[in-house]
Order: sequence, then structure tokens, then C-alpha cells
Amino acid sequence: MSTHGQAIDYRPHRLKILWRSTIGKKYVAAVTGVLLAGFVIAHMLGNLKALEGPGNGHASIDRYAHFLRTIGSPALPHDFFLWTERIVLFTALVLHVTTVTQLYRRNRAAQAKDHRPKRIRSTISARTMPLSGLLILVFVIFHVLQFTTMTIHPTPLAKGAVYANAYGAFQKWWIVLIYVAAVVVLGFHMNHALWSGAQTSGVDNPDRNWFWRRLATGVTAITVIGFALVPTLFWTGALPKPVTTVAAHDGARSTQ
Repeated sequence: MSTHGQAIDYRPHRLKILWRSTIGKKYVAAVTGVLLAGFVIAHMLGNLKALEGPGNGHASIDRYAHFLRTIGSPALPHDFFLWTERIVLFTALVLHVTTVTQLYRRNRAAQAKDHRPKRIRSTISARTMPLSGLLILVFVIFHVLQFTTMTIHPTPLAKGAVYANAYGAFQKWWIVLIYVAAVVVLGFHMNHALWSGAQTSGVDNPDRNWFWRRLATGVTAITVIGFALVPTLFWTGALPKPVTTVAAHDGARSTQ
């Protein structure tokens, strides 16, 4: 078709072409995966502030949580940094889940067209990526509903009382089991994700693949141990009771 003798170009935008391509989706999955992995590592390091104990009623992890809520204050609104972080992470999560699901479907469709059976050597982490990803997503929803929105509260919770909240929750063996099992699943998923991300970005090479594999395994191991350490130490009593109970936090808030 043409308008006044000029042809109309109906070619899609380059970004749209890239999004539709398999390699484009792999890049999106890799970039968002690295972003989410970076948050997971930072979150693990923040959780380790609990190892400093209750701090005479001013737990280090409580002060850290307060710092995150007041970054940029008074120039920026309260919780501005946290909400910005949440929006970025939610967007990355949606893009990651969408592209990974589309790539999985494309791979299944390609295998269905090829009737010849292929023997591909793969690790348990690689074979269970869809399942581990789904389990992690379910756990993240549970975790947010428990400690962020406090919609699910099998144990008493109070805003701002991070140490007391964690101590109370991790006195329940089944909550400890859920969290430790979740980080083990995260480890399987993260280990393969970091390695495949290196492949997608093109930094892998037969001469240095050993380095990227060990780096992925090392980062994953540290992350899993760091996450599992806090609930385990609370449950075993290695970390002391909070000086101020959750009930006291609720009472103090109601009198302000």
C-alpha cells in the first residue's frame, strides 16, 4: 500500500524484533535474572545483621530496616527507596517469568517436532529449573505475605520489630523447615541460572568455563548458607531472645 505515492513501512521496531527472537528473550531472562540474583545476595547480607543479636533493645537488623525506609529523608518521602526497589524488582520478576516461560514452551515445541530422541547431558539443577522456579515464586509470595504485608501471621508480628518478628517466627519448627527448604531450592535454581547467564552473555569459554562454574557454585553456596543460618540459629537458641517483645512493640505504638 502507499499514500500519495509513498510506500508505508510496516516493519516492526528493532526492540520488538529482538523481543520476539529467542536470543532476545534469553538476554532479557539473563539480565533480569542477574538483577534478581543481586537483590537476593543483598537481602541475604542484610539478614545477617540479625547475627549481631538484640542489641539491648536496639537490634542492628532493626536499625538497618529503619535505614532502608528513610534513605534520602527528608528530601525524599518515607519508604521511597523501598517502593522504588519493589517496583524495579516486580518488573524484573514479571519479565523474567514471562521470558523463561516462553522459552520453555518454544523448547518443548521444537522437541515435539523433532521425533528423534536426543540424549543431552544436564545437571539436576538444569532439569528442575521450571519446578524450582515455580516453588521459589510460591515461597516469595508466602514470604511477602508473612513479613512484609503481615497478612499471614502464624506468630505475633509488629512493624519495625524485625529481630523480634524473626525470633518469634523461627521458634516454630515448620516455619524454619519451610525457609531452609526454600533456600535449598533457591540454590539449585540460582546455581544453574548464574552459569547459563554467563553462557548467554558470551563470557564463557572452554579455557575459563571452570572459573564461571566455580564462581556460580561458590556464590550460590554462600547465599544458601547465609539465608539458612538465621532461621537455624534462632530455632536452636544460638541467637538470644529480643529485649523488647512483639507485644511491647504493639503497646508502644498504640500509645504514640
